[in-house]
Amino acid sequence: APEQIETAKEKIELIVQYLQRNGHLSEGYFEQILGGDDAETVDNFVDRNPNDILVFGPNGKTVRARTQNQKKMVHAADRNDIVFAIGPAGTGKTYTAVALAVRALKNKLVKKIILTRPAVEAGESLGFLPGDLKEKIDPYLRPLYDALDDMIPADKLGYYMSTRTIEIAPLAYMRGRTLDNAFIILDEAQNTNDLQLKMFLTRIGANAKAIITGDPTQIDLPRNMRSGLEKSTKILKNIDGIAHIELNEEDVVRHRLVKAIIKAYDKEKEKEDAAEEEQGHYSRPRHNRH
Repeated sequence: APEQIETAKEKIELIVQYLQRNGHLSEGYFEQILGGDDAETVDNFVDRNPNDILVFGPNGKTVRARTQNQKKMVHAADRNDIVFAIGPAGTGKTYTAVALAVRALKNKLVKKIILTRPAVEAGESLGFLPGDLKEKIDPYLRPLYDALDDMIPADKLGYYMSTRTIEIAPLAYMRGRTLDNAFIILDEAQNTNDLQLKMFLTRIGANAKAIITGDPTQIDLPRNMRSGLEKSTKILKNIDGIAHIELNEEDVVRHRLVKAIIKAYDKEKEKEDAAEEEQGHYSRPRHNRH
């Protein structure tokens, strides 16, 4: 029956995904799949290789790289001082970056963690009083707090924040600073312009590491402003010590439907781009048929 064929196809896809992530198939996972328990299995059933663990979080929670590209990201960060991690929402790029920063701090490889985002929603010009800052910026920086919450007990996190061992701030606050002995994460880098991204990259000081994450499909800049991420990934491509990792829908570790949603939008964008190209082709003067 068509339904059974569809179910079998889904199961095979899940098995292939698991193999891609872990390089082998465990008996327990195979049994779960065959037992029909497949809704969130790929997300919840992780390979228990102790070397993959990045951080032991509160309540015995382990944080690890869960997909092949996330593992590549870890590998790249271990071997380079600057890593660009580019991919759609839900691929775990920010979460993996925060885990790498927490690991570096716990292992005393750096003295502080700095997490930053271009505060597009708060106007990035920051023409408001410092007293209002926390209130206005917090919602936009919330995903970074959430990731830290998963990895550091609340009391310790509070201590780190009060001593500025961990700082979370909008990108404009990086201006004029040199960031030494730090693990720095620039999140949502697609919302920086050329000058902002160059400013950030040139702030990186001695014994510092930086991960720049971004999703070129989710740019919130004004229409007339070009994202600095595209340019920087192009011009910094072949510099030794700078790595570029691309994540895709295969790395999505949110609800299984997110992967399908990303795929559908990507297909639609390809169609729109093709249509625009065709339109541009026919609207050129040399093709004028009058």
